Amino acid sequence: MKQASRLLIAVVVALLLAACASPNRAAHSANMGRVLPPPDTTSASGAYEGATDYRVGAQALLEIRVFGVSDLSHQARVNSNGMINVPLVGSVMAGGRTVPELEKELAAKYADGYLQNPQVSIFVKEYTSQRVTLEGAVKKPGIYPLTGKTTLLQAVAMAQGLDEFADLEGVVLFRHVNGERMAAAFDLAAVRRGAMPDPQVYGDDIIVIERSGSKSALREFLRTVPALGLFLAL
Repeated sequence: MKQASRLLIAVVVALLLAACASPNRAAHSANMGRVLPPPDTTSASGAYEGATDYRVGAQALLEIRVFGVSDLSHQARVNSNGMINVPLVGSVMAGGRTVPELEKELAAKYADGYLQNPQVSIFVKEYTSQRVTLEGAVKKPGIYPLTGKTTLLQAVAMAQGLDEFADLEGVVLFRHVNGERMAAAFDLAAVRRGAMPDPQVYGDDIIVIERSGSKSALREFLRTVPALGLFLAL
């Protein structure tokens, strides 16, 4: 794990240095004071805009509604085998299916002896197939599932918090936005005291936390980009 962490950080730093030496620095200046936008695959609410592309994963929480039949509306948690339990129908395989596919199947099952022309709609309340990566000065670096809206501080807590060498001003969040790789620097101390917003994190985000006193290239980047939630394209 430590070797993989060092490799990831080295790749990240290389990208940062290339960005700082490129014309994108002008884009960085233009973006000063703005918030890092949501990624390409999600909306600001955290729900996937491309719902037809999302495939249901284990532990996802689904809200299932049958138009005109309130007794059949319920929430179902996908188990580790990808199954959900549906009233009247019983166990149904949800894992690996898109939302429209699952809606179509449930409608067909309800139409088979239960309802006439049923209309089934499904909303994914928790996307546990989304993952966020935490690296650097946290107690337990790794890849963690997102179960609903999650902020930067909550993501750090999932990694059991910062280690004793963490630099609260040395936090960088990486994300794909509009086809570009972007990065934002944050000061966790400012976030904790409410002086800086606690940003929402999304699937495929990478959070790297620098160590105090480090003389790495990431530290040089942080000196160039103050930890004020600013961002630049990489």
